[in-house]
Amino acid sequence: MNTDKHAPIQWQFSRRAQKLESSAIREILKVTMRPEIISFAGGLPSPETFPVDHMRAAYEKVLSKQGKVSLQYGPSDGYAPLREWVASTLSTDGACIVPEQVLMVSGSQQGLDLLGKVLIDEGSKVLVETPSYLGALQAFSVYGPQFESVPTDDGGLLPESLDAIGKDARLLYALPNFQNPTGRTLSVERRHALVESCARLGVPLIEDDPYGALCYRGDPLPKLLNMNPEGVIHMGSFSKVLTPGIRLGYVVAPEPLVRKLEQAKQATDLHTAQLTQMVVYEAVKDGFLSQHIPTIRKLYADQCQVMLSALEQYFPEGVRWTRPEGGMFIWVTLPEHIDSMKLLEEAIEELVAFVPGAPFYANAPQKNTLRLSFVTVSPEKIREGVAKLGKLIKAKL
Repeated sequence: MNTDKHAPIQWQFSRRAQKLESSAIREILKVTMRPEIISFAGGLPSPETFPVDHMRAAYEKVLSKQGKVSLQYGPSDGYAPLREWVASTLSTDGACIVPEQVLMVSGSQQGLDLLGKVLIDEGSKVLVETPSYLGALQAFSVYGPQFESVPTDDGGLLPESLDAIGKDARLLYALPNFQNPTGRTLSVERRHALVESCARLGVPLIEDDPYGALCYRGDPLPKLLNMNPEGVIHMGSFSKVLTPGIRLGYVVAPEPLVRKLEQAKQATDLHTAQLTQMVVYEAVKDGFLSQHIPTIRKLYADQCQVMLSALEQYFPEGVRWTRPEGGMFIWVTLPEHIDSMKLLEEAIEELVAFVPGAPFYANAPQKNTLRLSFVTVSPEKIREGVAKLGKLIKAKL
């Protein structure tokens, strides 16, 4: 018998792999999963909204009637009836979307990765909000872009700033509805101005819209896609309106781009799970979401109001926060001398958690910011957790 020990492999990672970093939020979530911690950290939908019985019935119906088809490989662009449903749902009188413009993906994060792979070269200028969604920054960073931060105010990004920074940009990435992380919403006027500016500059505009249906009152604002279907790439997801565990989203774009994204997807996973797509189609095709989404809106609106009231009661003067009209997040700005990462360390000692704001900035991070999510925490725990944070902040003033 050969008892010689093999020398350990010296892994030679690619330059791209050497640049990879773990998601700051995912690392924080590992710490905050302990049941005794009041966690405002995760951007997770409330499990109270998951339609378990409806999804069980959809699975049973698909497997009993189309079992062999649903368990087979499927087309790379997605299950045709579901793509038709997406196209029909997004179409308006002024902007008809066709199924050929729809690519089903395994969650929005895959869509972001495919867009980065297809549109970004090393050194490409990529415009992002200030701050922006961390998952997008992480997905795009793999391809070596040069991020340019678009100025923002309490109403979101400033379209007029694009004339100074938009030349030769490869794309602009935006979340116009109840943005992650700030909860801000872009007004109708700014939406038109943004679409017009990008069209004039020839900059593809990515509209990431996982939260658009979750407005607390009134009707959802018009989509950027419907303002210019030839220049806007729309991203949607079933994670926030149905369940995130199915990992199903879609990208809607002009057909030449969709075909190139489809080719990139074939190199990644060949196709999104056929069973999942067929079950989701069965679940939504008869109008279930129009009955289900209002229950999510009501729950989140109530939870948000509890947190806003607690912030008013327990946070000291000198602290500012957003007042979202939908979605899942509140953005807090502390006095400049307070580092939210250090505050988090103290908060965890008090069994409270949040996400520090610095990782959400592509450039010049503001360390005195943080994100609070309120949808998975009971009203009593929201008040208790905010009270503890308020006490910690006061001690630093």
